[in-house]
Amino acid sequence: MTRQLELRQVSVNYASFTAARDISLNLETGQIGCLLGPSGCGKTTLLRAIAGFEPVAAGEISLHDHLISCPGFRLPSEQRRVGMVFQDFALFPHLNVRGNVGFGLNSLAADARRARIDKMLRLVGLSAQSDRYPHELSGGQQQRVALARALAPDPEILLLDEPFASLDTDLREQLACEVRDLLKANNVTAILVTHDQHEAFAMSDHIALLKDGELIQAGTPYQLYHDPVSEFVAGFVGQGAILRLATGENPELDRALGLNEGEDPVPGERLKLLLRPEDVSYQPGSDLRLPVAARTFRGASYLYALSLPDGQRILCQAPNHVSLAIGDAMPVALVQRRRVTFRN
Repeated sequence: MTRQLELRQVSVNYASFTAARDISLNLETGQIGCLLGPSGCGKTTLLRAIAGFEPVAAGEISLHDHLISCPGFRLPSEQRRVGMVFQDFALFPHLNVRGNVGFGLNSLAADARRARIDKMLRLVGLSAQSDRYPHELSGGQQQRVALARALAPDPEILLLDEPFASLDTDLREQLACEVRDLLKANNVTAILVTHDQHEAFAMSDHIALLKDGELIQAGTPYQLYHDPVSEFVAGFVGQGAILRLATGENPELDRALGLNEGEDPVPGERLKLLLRPEDVSYQPGSDLRLPVAARTFRGASYLYALSLPDGQRILCQAPNHVSLAIGDAMPVALVQRRRVTFRN
């Protein structure tokens, strides 16, 4: 595969404040990357540096093996062949769909411009809405217009800055999957910026999780979910509980958690264990019975919070026919397929 984007130890400053520090990231042609993290972590700053809106204080950014940013040099944004989809879509209200999609194609001859617009409208399924104005479209349709406009000039890379933030929660994940399918079908390299792990998982091949301007962990969605390198990653990506345990204090729980398997445990050894909802299975007849502390109905399932003897809670997702009241004892088995621990 061909490397499309490379960030090498990139730092971006605002006056004396370092917004992003020593970030390295690579994307191959056709890959979809994601800059994920809480507000203020530096993800939008990095996206703006890739787009050419911000200079870098250290490191280098290359696009398709061509240097586009380093200290003292910044290729102008309009020369980078970068497409951008903004959080609010930034559509021109006085232009119809066709006019918005063709806005950046004025250098093309009239016939070529018309053909390119028609192709983009077919691509995003909006040919029938070509004469409508933005206010006549749904949020999902506006998002598709913004995507078509960004793809029309055939950019080297597509940058998406919180593109689903203004949409309903249910629509976000659906559109993220649709956009992924569209980009993959056309071999478009892209980077998504989001604080929403569900969008990141639905759309991305590779995720860089940031915190306070630093890269905490990078990998596939599967790797971040199943092999978090820190408590922050475990807590930010997916649901679950991080249990604080001391071996030997509760032998029944130790056996259930598998803490006495393999090497002899050290009595009183303190550790932190990540337990996801799928690690806790409702199992009638189990000797391990835990009281229900809270429950949330999710249609096809219930998400139960169960209390441990020391007051800590774990989560269990059970089918919706398993309906227990708060205070009832739920028989469960712990079925960890991959044990993740953090040392104190």
